[in-house]
Amino acid sequence: MTALISILSLLLTGIYLSLIVYFIRGWERITPPGIYNRNFRTRVTVLIAARNEEHIISATIDDILAQDYPKELTEIIIVDDHSSDKTAEIIRRYEKQGVILLQMKEGQPLNSYKKKAIAMAIGHSTGELMVATDADCRMGVQWLSSVASYFEVNNLVMISSPVTYFQEKSLFELMQTLEFAYLIGIGASFIGNKRASTCNGANLAYRKDVFYEVGGFAGIDNLASGDDELLLQKVALRYPGRIGFLKQREAIVYTHAKPNLRSFLNQRRRWASKSVHYKDGKIVALAISIWLFNVSLLLNAGLSFMNIFYFKLFLLQFFLKFVFEFAYLFPITSFLKRQALMVLLLLLIPVHVVYFVYIGLIGNTRKYEWKGRLVR
Repeated sequence: MTALISILSLLLTGIYLSLIVYFIRGWERITPPGIYNRNFRTRVTVLIAARNEEHIISATIDDILAQDYPKELTEIIIVDDHSSDKTAEIIRRYEKQGVILLQMKEGQPLNSYKKKAIAMAIGHSTGELMVATDADCRMGVQWLSSVASYFEVNNLVMISSPVTYFQEKSLFELMQTLEFAYLIGIGASFIGNKRASTCNGANLAYRKDVFYEVGGFAGIDNLASGDDELLLQKVALRYPGRIGFLKQREAIVYTHAKPNLRSFLNQRRRWASKSVHYKDGKIVALAISIWLFNVSLLLNAGLSFMNIFYFKLFLLQFFLKFVFEFAYLFPITSFLKRQALMVLLLLLIPVHVVYFVYIGLIGNTRKYEWKGRLVR
């Protein structure tokens, strides 16, 4: 039994480390845009689905209105998803500045109100390039122009752009920022390696005609999540090689980490719930391999109380995981100008192992609460 566990543990460790090397290479292959276009011709529609965001949506709208992208080429559509607070009232105050408010009035319960809201906004849009973000995000003044320039210069059909957390108020939130950088890096790295796996809907752009060409959210509209990654994978099947990751600081969108464990776990369960619907079997296999590697770490840690051999095996796995993840995360945090977060990696790894295994077990088995609703 000892030999079998050690062989499996080392095999899974080798697979995981190979993946990290793959991620490192993918990130390195993405080069910042060398050409910045200022003669814009693309009409851009900014899409936001908002629900009970009265505390921050004004700041988000102000940031979008402050963009240096030509106003005559910019359209802003915000869909109010049955808010029970003053979200719609606040949005309405910006109508004279060109902000369009749409309000959902669904009679039947849905499992994905957000996809419905985005599709509704796209149906009312006049732009060629849809740029989706969230109602609780912040961005610099060159955000839209960076995305549009990258789109026009490179003839892309979809652009995934960086997202990070900011204004952290606790150690828990700082650890989330480092872990989130890991996730954003994975999506970028796959694109750098000419594949598409993950992205984040808080900073995602795509051609309107391509959205309709792939059937929009048809086939995935019954899922609470997936308005970003599952759409990305549909587009990747039709247009391999024409999806880009915008590795430019001006394109970063900022949002907030979750303030407590419950909201964090609900968010990650929502994200995990779409993984079984990935169309690319290789990506699913890789995700399972990562999960099994983390299971082996936990198993060896538990068996350490019975036999010192397992403790040594655990230490070897942990050491290699730390070294390779440090090499992977350092350039990503450097790009985000958050290198100081790397001191948290030793603390993050054991916590991440436990939570990752837990989320993998329950992500597709239980209902959870999101935006005040119970979804599956």
